[in-house]
Amino acid sequence: MDGALSHRNFRLFLFGQGISLIGTWMQSVALGWLVLEITNSPFAVGLTQALRSLGVLLFTLYAGVVADRADKRRLIVWTQALQMLEALALAALVWTGRVTTWQVMVLAVFFGVVNAFDIPARQAFIAELVGKGELMTAIALNSSMFNAARIVGPAVAGVLIGAAGVGVCFFVNGVSYLAVIAGLLAMRLPPFATRPMPTTAWEGVRQGVAFIRGDARVWVLVMLVAVFSVLGFPFIVLMPVVAREVLHTDARGYGVLMAAVGIGAMLGALGLAVRGPRVRKGAALLGGGAAFGVLLALFADARSVGVALALLALAGCAMIVTTALANTMLQTLVPDELRGRVMAFYAFVFVGMAPLGAFQAGLVAEHKGAPFAIALGGAGCFIATALAAWQVPALRRTA
Repeated sequence: MDGALSHRNFRLFLFGQGISLIGTWMQSVALGWLVLEITNSPFAVGLTQALRSLGVLLFTLYAGVVADRADKRRLIVWTQALQMLEALALAALVWTGRVTTWQVMVLAVFFGVVNAFDIPARQAFIAELVGKGELMTAIALNSSMFNAARIVGPAVAGVLIGAAGVGVCFFVNGVSYLAVIAGLLAMRLPPFATRPMPTTAWEGVRQGVAFIRGDARVWVLVMLVAVFSVLGFPFIVLMPVVAREVLHTDARGYGVLMAAVGIGAMLGALGLAVRGPRVRKGAALLGGGAAFGVLLALFADARSVGVALALLALAGCAMIVTTALANTMLQTLVPDELRGRVMAFYAFVFVGMAPLGAFQAGLVAEHKGAPFAIALGGAGCFIATALAAWQVPALRRTA
């Protein structure tokens, strides 16, 4: 763990991300609650979250080519600044009493388009800060920071929503982007040097696809993340519905439920960071994926807040083990000149396909209830993990 933290630039990156992500999670909680209050519709909650990922679905493959060509630090500064403006616009709309569903959804689309360029650049940038040898520790630490923010952000948001309304959460998120921008600008990096690139964006995308299809382990990792994104991860989108209609709690209870996911995920990420190279990546990823599916099915049957919190913490741990290891394995297997494009595909299936997941989860929850939608997703994740282990034995043996 010390190896990754010995890099000054990575420490700056981690510090800035940590502050900004607290605001991000506050906004995520506030946005779900705001849409539920405006519309009283689980489907609208799912649709809004889907629109925040739509831009990734449409633009991230092109963005991967841009990330391989561009100065990643400069690109990330621009994306963070634009996302700051989106958060401040939401705060202004709420505070002036003019917020409507269509405005929230337009801003959600804008956020998704910017995020399409932010994610592959940020993922590929980590390898430039620490190198491949310390990549797993760096990704695990970044995931740990992400999930520490998942604990703090929702808990603070739950209190602030009850005391001052959702507008404060959006404003705090907007201000928090200044920390990550300042950290990026304070880094000492070598001068940016362009490398030979394909003549067209389409050729660049084709090269990325050829690499992914050419390695069975890479291909099955991408497919697994896609299944989890569509079927498993939408349980978070449905959390406001579960909190209010199944567990009969308020905004504070909703924040605590979200924080439980973060506690488990943070502990899982810290475990990966501490164990580092000793983790057998393939076996741990498959075990985490199977456990995640089972835990979602059990959570769907929970009717008490205490049981739900315990299951959510365990599910968060299994979720982060699976995604952090998938990220690490992909970045370890990919050559440097394709890193932005391969991580764009990772973003495409992880975030870009989330609209499909949020849409299907909201639709199923509208007609069959949120518990049924969550249990269905858990079963799908378990089956996909079992098929991956059976079809690609080399994945199990990946150290």
